[in-house]
Order: sequence, then C-alpha cells, then structure tokens
Amino acid sequence: YLFQADPRKAGPAETQTETPVAAAPGAQGVTRDLATGTLAAFLVRPERKPLPDIGFQDGGGKPLKLSDWKGRVVLINFWATWCAPCRKEMPDLAKLQAELGSDQFEVVAISVDRKGAEASSAFLKETGADNLKLYVEPTTAIVGELQSAGLPATILVDRQGREIGRLLGPAHWAAPEAVALIRAALAEAN
Repeated sequence: YLFQADPRKAGPAETQTETPVAAAPGAQGVTRDLATGTLAAFLVRPERKPLPDIGFQDGGGKPLKLSDWKGRVVLINFWATWCAPCRKEMPDLAKLQAELGSDQFEVVAISVDRKGAEASSAFLKETGADNLKLYVEPTTAIVGELQSAGLPATILVDRQGREIGRLLGPAHWAAPEAVALIRAALAEAN
C-alpha cells in the first residue's frame, strides 16, 4: 500500500510527483544516465537540497539523527515487516552493505513498523539481512518528513546530507547498476 502524511491511500497518479531529469550542471558523479535497469525509476534531484535532520533510534533505543552520518554517503531505506516488496529487496540491501559498506558508506534501513524493534530484528534475520544494523521509527512520522509516498522507499544522500535522488518501490540493490550508482556517489568530491 502507498500512503502519504495524511491517512488516506494514494493512487499511482498522486505518487509520481517529479519527472526524472539529469543532474544539475556541476553535479559530479551521479547523473540520470546511471538510472538504468532495476533503477530506471530512480529520480535524480536536479538541485540537491539538505534533508531534514530526521530522528530515529537504533535497535537498543538510542536516539539518532541523520546528521550523525554527515561526511558519509548514505542509502536510507524505509521498510516494514508487513511490506511484501520490502521483504523481497532486503537481501539485496544486505548484499550492497556487505560489498560497499565502510566508514564512507552505509545502508541505513529504517523500520517504520509499529510492532517495534523486536519484530523488525526478527524480520532482518528471516530475510537474511541481519548484517544490516537495526534502525527503527515506529511512529512513521519520518516517512511524512521525507515526503515518501509509500514503502519501500529509498533515498540516496550525499556527504553533506543532501538528497541525491530517490526510488519509490523495490529494486535489486545488489545489481551492477545499483553498485555503479553508489560508487559514483562515493567518487564525488566532498
């Protein structure tokens, strides 16, 4: 199901709010040309703007903010245990983290499931994604703050905390085109 900040369901026409375009002149690294194959629907921002400093928690309840990752490239993914496409893409996110995860890059998969950390932790184990750190935000307010129209939703963030682009819906995040996208983001100047 797709949802917006208000409790009603959103239809397909309401979820496509941007036209995919090339990156702005001077934007190095990530361009629209990298959005191919499973990432063909990845929307590259024509102008990168800072994301709100969203708050969430780790699996132990420690408060975190997006700014805790400043200086790193981050792939934020919103998911829930009841989301079938999330279940399908979670192993690929784990593979991407295993291949490229470092002090320069992290997949930050945030569960917005109201069942809490225990159910979300079990989901990661069930899907073979237990190498991903557990992050939770069970109020789902974070989804509205980042204007995500549904689940799964994935946002690529540069080292300055600005949105490079986003993908609404599932993707094969371990595919060569996804790895190339992340490598391009990592190659950008600080």
